[in-house]
Amino acid sequence: MSTRPSLARRRLLLGGLGGLAALAAGPAAFRAMAQAQGLRTATRAGLAFGTTVSLTLVHADAAVIEAALHDGFAAIRAVEAAGSLYRPDSALARLNRDGRLADPDPLLAEMLRFALDLAAASGGAFDPTVQPLWTLWAETAARGERPSRTALAETLGRVGWRAVALSEAGIRLRPGTALTLNGLLQGYAADRVMAALRARGIAHAFVDTGEFGAQGAHADGAPWRLGLAGPRRGDPLAAVIAPFTGFAATSGDDATAFSADRRDHHIFDPATGTSPRALSAVTVTAPSGLLADALSTAAFVLGEAAGAALVARYPGCAARFTPKVA
Repeated sequence: MSTRPSLARRRLLLGGLGGLAALAAGPAAFRAMAQAQGLRTATRAGLAFGTTVSLTLVHADAAVIEAALHDGFAAIRAVEAAGSLYRPDSALARLNRDGRLADPDPLLAEMLRFALDLAAASGGAFDPTVQPLWTLWAETAARGERPSRTALAETLGRVGWRAVALSEAGIRLRPGTALTLNGLLQGYAADRVMAALRARGIAHAFVDTGEFGAQGAHADGAPWRLGLAGPRRGDPLAAVIAPFTGFAATSGDDATAFSADRRDHHIFDPATGTSPRALSAVTVTAPSGLLADALSTAAFVLGEAAGAALVARYPGCAARFTPKVA
């Protein structure tokens, strides 16, 4: 599964594309249509999870928008504090350092519980304990090398989701185990943000936490649209989801590569410690960001046939597979 370590932003999904009518009419007409409905739009961007994030909200009341933006970014910070490896003070970082955590952050416990359930459901294709593999590959790649068979075998001995004990009393890891929740963290953040916006009465929003979520429509009534970029920079759009509501996430080989041909990259098969070779990307749409994000990772590891079968087990989910390209 993916550790998503790179600060480089993934570009497999391009969010916030304007509605077809609005694009044809131009910005002035877009504003006029929105004003006629008494609605206004506000977008705010920031940094989180090692990338850029942004929220676009539609509402008639500027004060409601401002309060919702505040709450949306607070939700992002809460998810970071629970499970981000970019923050050395996060609950997950402390768990990895100490090997145990009493009375864990409820958000961390919820994410980890889901991760372990999906690990079981996917036959281990999704595994939150692959963090030692990231460390191994990053260190050897920095020397211009690939891991030796001995090093890979030793590291695989510390990978396995059954090494995690999660209970009401806390979380305990087997010695040598380390966790990453980056395979679902940004999707989960999209869920938490959308819940915070709904609590403020926001019915129309586009959320970009590194994964995407949308509800309602643009201020002029045009639907949200989500563009799926090709697997390599400079590629034209592969497809456009319109209307886009719900959540979408992509796992791909484009974020961090350990080899020039992208055969070795940041998504690991927990059974082998190497990168799956059949696909360049998997995009999953789902009723929740958590499902979309985690299933895209699991399906990438499993490959198209088994990955599609796994995704089909979850109501309201669908997957798009991009074969490996140079």
